[in-house]
Amino acid sequence: MAKEIELKLALGQSGAQRLAAHPRLAGLSARHETLTNTYYDTPDGELERHRVALRLRRTPQRILQTLKTAGEGSGGLSSRGEWEWPVSEHVLDLAGLEALAPMQALGRDVLLALEPRFATDFARTSWLVEDAETAIEVALDQGEIRAGSHRVAIDELELELKRGAPSVLWRFAETLAEEVALRPANASKAARGAALCTGHWPAITTNSGAELRAATPRQRCDRAIAALDALGEGGESEGLSRAREAFASLAEDTGLATAIRQPARRLAAALDEPQWLTPSFGQHSLALLAALDAR
Repeated sequence: MAKEIELKLALGQSGAQRLAAHPRLAGLSARHETLTNTYYDTPDGELERHRVALRLRRTPQRILQTLKTAGEGSGGLSSRGEWEWPVSEHVLDLAGLEALAPMQALGRDVLLALEPRFATDFARTSWLVEDAETAIEVALDQGEIRAGSHRVAIDELELELKRGAPSVLWRFAETLAEEVALRPANASKAARGAALCTGHWPAITTNSGAELRAATPRQRCDRAIAALDALGEGGESEGLSRAREAFASLAEDTGLATAIRQPARRLAAALDEPQWLTPSFGQHSLALLAALDAR
């Protein structure tokens, strides 16, 4: 089992073009590939319920089967278990799956009920940014998620740690945010696809004042991120207002440091603007997460 540590970022308008021209990437060679992916689950979503993702990915060179567990994730940064191996054809290797602990925990009935649920097809442009102590794979994904007749766009950036401490991902994201409109995102492609299948985005909940006050500052920030992740997924038009409420609760909490309250206030105000996802929004988001980590 490998441990995958990555920071996921959603991109704003013109984000991809600005990213490619960024000084940290412009001088590097880029790799381009088209990836087609089929995600599997049981008809009643047993894998999604246990926060497990299973896919077959066709690359220009081979077909890969991948199982991922949710692990730990917050503020766009996730650390999770990952098992990946090549298969000879576009058919699940059930014997290989049955040998893995996460599938053993779910039982053989789940294994035998697996079927295709949705697909994600996208073009990936990637760069390797490295020095003597660190290495980060920067992957720009653009395409779509398909579930039946439903479609939703993929326009995201993943920073995967290949070598070094996780903190370098935050510092690199801060550098990108100086010129690129981006924001931390927690929802994986698998979670987005599952939501598209069901037409239900579970992260959107009513944020009463009492509920927000009872949540930790980091939980409130993650509620805001989840609400923004849900925009455009299943018609969750209340996502902006839920995110604004969560950021405002941080801004108005007098028990928190100014380093938390100030960026939260600016983020809440930005969500009143039609074009809210700007480089400034990304900078304030990353500043807020850094301040929460420093508590």
